[in-house]
Amino acid sequence: MPADAYVNRIATAVPDNEVHRFFLDFAASLLAADPRSQQIFSRMADRAGIEQRYSCFAPTGDPSGGALDRDGIFRRDAFPGTGQRMEMFDRAAPELAQKTVQRLLPEAERSGVSHLIVATCTGFSAPGIDLELVARCGLPPSVERTMIGFVGCYAAINALKLARHIVRSKPAARVLVVNVEICTLHLKETHDLEKLLSFCLWGDGCAAALVTAEPHGLQLDGFHAAIAPDRRDLMSWHIRDDGFDMHLSGQVPAALQEILGKEISAILHGRATAEIDLWAIHPGGRSVLDAAERALGLGPQALDDSREVLRANGNMSSATIMFVLERMLKRAAPGQLGCAMAFGPGLTAETMIFRTA
Repeated sequence: MPADAYVNRIATAVPDNEVHRFFLDFAASLLAADPRSQQIFSRMADRAGIEQRYSCFAPTGDPSGGALDRDGIFRRDAFPGTGQRMEMFDRAAPELAQKTVQRLLPEAERSGVSHLIVATCTGFSAPGIDLELVARCGLPPSVERTMIGFVGCYAAINALKLARHIVRSKPAARVLVVNVEICTLHLKETHDLEKLLSFCLWGDGCAAALVTAEPHGLQLDGFHAAIAPDRRDLMSWHIRDDGFDMHLSGQVPAALQEILGKEISAILHGRATAEIDLWAIHPGGRSVLDAAERALGLGPQALDDSREVLRANGNMSSATIMFVLERMLKRAAPGQLGCAMAFGPGLTAETMIFRTA
């Protein structure tokens, strides 16, 4: 009989630079010639449920000035191209991932890691973050490495799904799962209100988790993917000359509410929503959490962990759901049943059933 897989531990980290209000003021300055749009932007940004976000680059003191960062890379009318942004990713992502892995694993435990799964959708390079972590953290050179790239915010669920398959086939495996996202590198200089509102969600962050057959932490019980192919244009993620371009339609919350309403029985493997004690919903935005709450008929406190992660960090793409699970792992009572969900392009909902051991 296959071994059960458990998330034994989760560690998280964000960069040092808190930038939320700075980014909001910069975005509002781009709408100065259109007071009506500026007013709409400010009103919606203030209702987003976000108070803090963090970035790998240090902002200047003036969001209306000629440069946004202290290094002068993001200059008005001369924002960097994709190549320069990837150079920044090459520096920032391994550093943040290293800090997170060091929080998760004492040095003496790192030589025992048998598999490494890295998920990111905000940058590309080769040799990549996986090999950087082997060198920086003292992981075995023979560690089996897998990269999950460019699938968006639900990549963490896919990574845990793969980790579960590994542990079930190799019960002695010790799988290190790392989700690192440097979303703020893809800041755009635009007058498009929808794009500006979308960017007001994003922050940088990293999560690392250890998955083994040792029976403590969160037991990974099962997974289900729900796709709405007729809604695939509502959320997309493309590589452009001026960075990665995320399109996030205002119709996404309603579409997700519809998907969850149709798929909830399959997501819960036939259980009723009342049987679920813990709801770890990816905080893609306040409206996304509100839509999930309505679709699932949840009480006002059910998504407190998701709303707190959104408030404190914004949307960190694939790392975000792991921040939510970290909070639950710290406070959950043994024997509780949970459901995790994360959403991304497609329109896709990747979901997971878990139990607290």
